[in-house]
Amino acid sequence: MLESDIELDESDVVAPDNGPFDEMGYPLVEVSEENQEAAEVLKSYALNAICEGQLVEAKDHLTGAIMLNPKSALLFACRATCFVKLKKPNAAIRDADAALQMNPDLARGYKARGMARAMLGLWEEAATDLNVASKLDFDEETYMMLKKVEPNANKIKDHRQRYEQLRRENEMRKLNLERQRIQKVAEAVRVLHDGQVIEINDGMELQTKLSAADTASRLAIIYFMATWCGPCCHMNPIYKAFAEKYPKIVFLKVDIEKLSNVAIGWNIISIPTFFFLKKNIVVDRAILTDKNKLEMKILQNADS
Repeated sequence: MLESDIELDESDVVAPDNGPFDEMGYPLVEVSEENQEAAEVLKSYALNAICEGQLVEAKDHLTGAIMLNPKSALLFACRATCFVKLKKPNAAIRDADAALQMNPDLARGYKARGMARAMLGLWEEAATDLNVASKLDFDEETYMMLKKVEPNANKIKDHRQRYEQLRRENEMRKLNLERQRIQKVAEAVRVLHDGQVIEINDGMELQTKLSAADTASRLAIIYFMATWCGPCCHMNPIYKAFAEKYPKIVFLKVDIEKLSNVAIGWNIISIPTFFFLKKNIVVDRAILTDKNKLEMKILQNADS
């Protein structure tokens, strides 16, 4: 599915920020009460800086607070919010992830991550986060952002559903075609009599057998002979033996006395003549009276 096929409102999408990112502190460190208090002081400085529009200063205060108390989910969520305002969505997501890992029920973490994901055009993920944030702790800003994100998310969802429906329909068509192909092959194999020489009675039967061989993707051999032909009498049992030896090859036999019209159509001027066909196309022909040469021809054309 290509989202480029969908008309989306991406007026607020920004280029991703790829670092370097601010420090995250050491989550395994023991945090003293003194450090907790100092971190709270820095957080208050940060909030004042945000109110005054000093976002970089606020971010620096929050980084200092995180270094003092890296176990505070709220500090990471606050800095994530600051990064959103600074239009640094990847940094915001990084902090929001850290906050939510410490406190999976922190609405501010979902809100910041949802807003950051919206800035990156990750509409469905953004809608999911903002919905969770609204359920945990509803506020007007989250609600308004969700109303802006949901139309894009719904368009993508609907597009995906249509795509999946088309994909399933296409897969079903392919499956049905494959079933039909397998059925045709099975029907073709049934009329080819594996391991036997098929004596042709008329031109229509010859075409039917060649079509069946084509459907089954098998090499077909047409052996033109006559009962009065001495070399043919010699080759008859040899041809029958090869039919038994190579059951996945179609061995056809045409008596030119009985089917003179077929012989004329195939331009038979000497016998015994052997035609080798693949996909209903003649790939080789030969006048043969030697067992080894016939087998060599069979193997060459079967492998080609």
